Amino acid sequence: MSATTIATAARPAPWAVLELLKPITWFAPMWAYGCGIATSGQPIAAHWPVVVAGLALCGPMVCGTSQAVNDWFDRHVDAINQPERPIPSGRIPGRWGLCIAIGWTAASLLLATVLGAWGFWAAAAGLALAWAYSAPPLRLKRNGWWGNAAVGACYEGLPWITGAAVMSASAPSWRVVLIAALYSAGAHGIMTLNDFKSVDGDLHMGIRSLPAMLGADRAALLACWVMGVPQFVVIGLLVAWSRPFHAAAVAVLLLAQWVLMLSLLEQPREKAPWYNATGTSLYVIGMLITAFALRPDLPAMP
Repeated sequence: MSATTIATAARPAPWAVLELLKPITWFAPMWAYGCGIATSGQPIAAHWPVVVAGLALCGPMVCGTSQAVNDWFDRHVDAINQPERPIPSGRIPGRWGLCIAIGWTAASLLLATVLGAWGFWAAAAGLALAWAYSAPPLRLKRNGWWGNAAVGACYEGLPWITGAAVMSASAPSWRVVLIAALYSAGAHGIMTLNDFKSVDGDLHMGIRSLPAMLGADRAALLACWVMGVPQFVVIGLLVAWSRPFHAAAVAVLLLAQWVLMLSLLEQPREKAPWYNATGTSLYVIGMLITAFALRPDLPAMP
């Protein structure tokens, strides 16, 4: 075999890198950034560079970085849970996974500079949490309470607040921050359900995800409460802020989630992926409805 052939084989294929960055995971932070845009009330056409750059930063860049970092430091767990993934399968050989994570971190910070101070520091915070979640010495994911909180903040609250801030070039209102924080708290439950897929490897490697610590039934029940209570609070706030129609819409979505939760609790380990595809969709639709309720061009709130 020639040296050129060996060198080519030692480099990952582009589609393996794309799989490492997990495009399916980009949706959540991009959606939350879109909620921030909706909250601002600013016209998208007049700010399209900020919209495009922010969506790219939240999804392919920062979220993609978090996936590369996670897969590199989880390669031993993935060898048990999901050996077909790019790193344990050898499709991303050697230390390429780490190099991609570092390179994507630098590229994310570079892109963030076009969004001004708000965008840059938000990206820096998100990247710091991404590394803290997966990498030693902190490795927040070793404990489901801390790890899920970090992911919820990065996936929902941080991009929402960033979208509102960069569109209006000012700090978002306390209402926006409060609502973003509530939906971030609810995302903790979503991440608990996501951890069901790796219970066996977590138990083997000593990672204390909530399903591993509490068992499937208790973890699923906790996740349902953690997802439901913040939305109930949001409904109450919307009523108090004279947004009854928005509150009613979110209430209908929450009621539909409760119906799905009853099915989830019957077989939590088997149905966790199903709920993340159904109930979580209703959750994020409620986020957008709530974002529109906060627009400054609507009647003033009490």
